[in-house]
Amino acid sequence: FHVDVPAGAKALDVEFQFLSATKADQGRIVATPTMISLQPNSVSLYPAGYYTRQIPVQMNVKFPAGWTAAGAIPSRVTQGAGGATYAYQQANYEVLVDSPILAGRYGKTWALSPRVNLNVFADDPKELAATPEQIAAHQRLVDQSVKLFGAQHYDKYEFLLSITDQLGSIGLEHHRSSENGVNPGYFIDWENSVTRRNLLPHEFTHSWDGKFRRGADLWTPDFRTPMRDSLLWVYEGQTQFWGYVLQARSGIVSKQDTLDAYAGILASYDASKGRQWRPLVDTTNDPIISARRPKGWSSWQRSEDYYNEGLMVWMEVDAMLRQKSGGTKSIDDFARAFFGLKDGDYGEVTYTFADVAATLNGIVPYDWAGFLTQRLTETGKPAPIGGFAANGYKLVYTDAPTGYFTKGEKTRGTDTSYSLGLVVNKDAAVTSTIWGSPAFDAKIDVGSTIVGVGGEAYTGDRLKAAIVAAKGSKEPIRLLVKNGDRLRDVAIDYHGGP
Repeated sequence: FHVDVPAGAKALDVEFQFLSATKADQGRIVATPTMISLQPNSVSLYPAGYYTRQIPVQMNVKFPAGWTAAGAIPSRVTQGAGGATYAYQQANYEVLVDSPILAGRYGKTWALSPRVNLNVFADDPKELAATPEQIAAHQRLVDQSVKLFGAQHYDKYEFLLSITDQLGSIGLEHHRSSENGVNPGYFIDWENSVTRRNLLPHEFTHSWDGKFRRGADLWTPDFRTPMRDSLLWVYEGQTQFWGYVLQARSGIVSKQDTLDAYAGILASYDASKGRQWRPLVDTTNDPIISARRPKGWSSWQRSEDYYNEGLMVWMEVDAMLRQKSGGTKSIDDFARAFFGLKDGDYGEVTYTFADVAATLNGIVPYDWAGFLTQRLTETGKPAPIGGFAANGYKLVYTDAPTGYFTKGEKTRGTDTSYSLGLVVNKDAAVTSTIWGSPAFDAKIDVGSTIVGVGGEAYTGDRLKAAIVAAKGSKEPIRLLVKNGDRLRDVAIDYHGGP
């Protein structure tokens, strides 16, 4: 916005409206009748030409009667006839934008440590019925994280967890808080919510990795200067690594379920062909190139692979540190050396590729720059799963899926990625086709609908049964596939079993 300010004016009063999406295809839904996700960048303006950290700002927010709110900036609450007004302490604009608010009619807060709170809001108050054992697991998450990194980069930290199928889902990191959105059942259907419970360990790790230690080309003085993403394999890749480690160490997710989650990651790269042509480092451009829009051939195009392939690289680094030090050093030592600085400081300490390599070299001397460059730039080779093998694990395929895999299917649909090469959602629509798979060769692509299996109407169970039956038969798997208004009988000559 460009405004001509009259001479002598000492203030500008600006009034504007923010309209929340009402359907998911319009954007993320941030307001419902029982909850709001208030992100200050959506409801504020700031003067151009200044470092945002040098702009002081004080925000007041009025919420409906009966609502409570949680966020990282302390507030003074005044109750009124129409609801409560929260007067937030003055902060600089950078801190304000980094401090979202979650508010709603049904909320509850648990203290996880003297400096960390878990704030939960839900569509239905029954979703707030966490057991003492579940809260204890979240307390251990904080304890294990602090023991790992050796410092805390916040004065107080607020987990903002929404349990909802109405508010838009989210997983977004901040210095002193994180926005975490999960479907109903997080607490009250604990056994089946296991695939959602990596979210809090991941976002909490970002307080150290990404918010405090930040890639030098990602740091900007304001919100209009473009960011560069070349170090996302550290920002997200190592955060992905620690998210899974910390979920197991804390018991939020069991060790076996964590291993099964790793197996799913390794298997997905085992099936993917994208590494034949596109290096890992190039995927750090994907947020700019694709902006998380859907892709038709993600197994070939690749996507934000710096998350999970980055995890594999850091697992390999861990194995190498252990091997080269005779078992006296590990990636835990890197975490403390790289992230465990300046307890209580929630500013930013930037780093470069050279800083990462130098820190590793200070733990165990080696050509870490050469190793990391190779992993970041190589193509035409299998995924780097060597770290898992060196740490004593082996990827094994069986006819029976793991419990973790089966629970994940409740969200993504029937997953035959490692046999036919298809994922089919609850509406029978194909949401993924693996490049080079039997389904790919049969010209079944994203956007197709599976209408029938073996002469009967499609169900996920019938598709799986057909795959099992074909293993002991010479007959192909027969599908009726719809593309637009066109129907095709497709025979897939696959007999490898599930």
